[in-house]
Amino acid sequence: MRYGEFDSNSLMSITNRPELTFVWGEGSWLFDDKGKAYLDFVQGWAVNCLGHCPPEIRDALTAQAGQLINPSPAFYNGPAIELASLLTTHSAFDRVFFANTGAEANEGAIKLARKWGKVHKGGAFEIITFEHSFHGRTLATMSASGKPGWDTLFAPQVPGFPKARLNDIDSVKALIGPKTVAIMLEPVQGEGGVIPAEPDFLQALRALTHEQGLLLIVDEVQTGMGRTGRLFAYQHAGIDPDIMTLGKGIGGGVPLAALLTREEVCCFEPGDQGGTYNGNPLMTAVGVAVLRRLLSPGFLDGVEENGRYLAVALERLVIQHKLVGERGTGLLRALILDSDRGPALVKAALEHTPTGLLLNAPRPNLLRFMPSLTVSKAEIDQMVSLLDTLLHATRGT
Repeated sequence: MRYGEFDSNSLMSITNRPELTFVWGEGSWLFDDKGKAYLDFVQGWAVNCLGHCPPEIRDALTAQAGQLINPSPAFYNGPAIELASLLTTHSAFDRVFFANTGAEANEGAIKLARKWGKVHKGGAFEIITFEHSFHGRTLATMSASGKPGWDTLFAPQVPGFPKARLNDIDSVKALIGPKTVAIMLEPVQGEGGVIPAEPDFLQALRALTHEQGLLLIVDEVQTGMGRTGRLFAYQHAGIDPDIMTLGKGIGGGVPLAALLTREEVCCFEPGDQGGTYNGNPLMTAVGVAVLRRLLSPGFLDGVEENGRYLAVALERLVIQHKLVGERGTGLLRALILDSDRGPALVKAALEHTPTGLLLNAPRPNLLRFMPSLTVSKAEIDQMVSLLDTLLHATRGT
């Protein structure tokens, strides 16, 4: 693949990229170097919560780049203080550590839980996670994940992550032992197929962790920052976890993540945690702009309303095409297909002319939808109409 005088062979091949190059984006739309438009219902895997190139992020970057980019994490900076204060004010947590990726935030959560276990539970270090979960691509977060096949990839794994079954409290109880320090889960398993943790299961987990003196960690890298119609997905269940991680949407497209915890769990000492770029003002200024937009009057109500609208539209496709069903929360949803034609649909959607459609199939038998939180009903209708055409075209594949 060439771009002007340059060749894409210089890039390390870590995924199968199609032969196209995107050059600009706006809202729910991307445009390639040939001028073709694509309706984007992936948004960088739920990263671009305000869509492509929103004015809030453009203005925050421009203004902050002219003031201060990175004085080093050894010093305070204004945007980091502001963003941390906004996050703690609007959540159940007291302290924030900023990171660059969701995997890094989850790695920090694992370290914090193990440090807490060393200080308070005689060195307990095991963290119960769940089958089909996804927590990142570092060695520790891959070991914590329950993605099939990851138990041998880059072996040996980091020990200490027994796997329970989501929405099965007895499977969790069976794994608790003297080395257990925490339970960690995604409120909605995104990569696993958009499988929500039921509210009563989350409430049972909270009660169980209180009873056993364990920490409850929620990985909200994909579900946090308004994706489910609440600022954070744990709020749907009416619980207060001990640790939460954020990524993706918190930066609206720039590399920003966060680890949040309650004061009594915050046992890191100087030198335990850090990072060259962590909490730099350029990125945290963007985080402030994103969070203030999410907190603006009526914004999250609109996400919840459009989530219901998308769910109803997908359910119509289920009935019309005799599919298995749809599920999800807010604007994180899945369409469960009647066969393993997910990859074929993704390919056909990308190649559709004159307008392309960007979809994601984390499992062969389903499609995942992660549109911008600012997506319009008209754009949802346009996506569903295109998908209806593609479902007819790929029937039997």
